[in-house]
Amino acid sequence: MWKMRCLQSMKFRFRKNLFPEAPPTYELSNINRTMENLIHRFFEPAKLDMELKDRFGNPVVPREWFLVPLFIIDEVVEKIRDCSIVNFCYDPKHGKLTEINGL
Repeated sequence: MWKMRCLQSMKFRFRKNLFPEAPPTYELSNINRTMENLIHRFFEPAKLDMELKDRFGNPVVPREWFLVPLFIIDEVVEKIRDCSIVNFCYDPKHGKLTEINGL
């Protein structure tokens, strides 16, 4: 399970919640909230669907937790860097990126 977050320093950090002691960080220049929203939509099919209770017992639905293998995140970061991400979508059933044909 990974949490994706845009940092103030224009870095995207994908944190592995199972092993928080070694979160990978990727440098992507010129990243803004719009890009963060696009990445959220890209991984939407893999978003963890669960409700937790906060310390006061209020229900909380995590919006930044995704069930995605690390190698997929590596691929997505590279495709963002080379601007080819628009040609792909994430297929959670098969755990891979799929090229979008016919565009």
